[in-house]
Amino acid sequence: MTAKRAATKIKEPARGGVLLRYRDKDTAYGVTRETTTRIAETLGLSETQVVHIALANLARQTLPRYEADDGPLTVDQMKAIRKIVPQRGFVSGKKRLF
Repeated sequence: MTAKRAATKIKEPARGGVLLRYRDKDTAYGVTRETTTRIAETLGLSETQVVHIALANLARQTLPRYEADDGPLTVDQMKAIRKIVPQRGFVSGKKRLF
């Protein structure tokens, strides 16, 4: 009696998931599977954790950590600041240097 084997389905990435294709050689913009494996073994982590750490480090390096401001202060805003903050005895860094 022979048992039929169910057809193996290819798993779809989880919704919002990313398919990672390793490079044939290490470059500034990608690494081989072997490099990822070596990093994982060295750090005692899984390859998935290594990828997450790499992405977290890249995010810290490239993404702003605060919302963009509205640009330079207006004349009225500067007047309001000068009114609130005492200006006596203040020497700007520019004057100190020259």
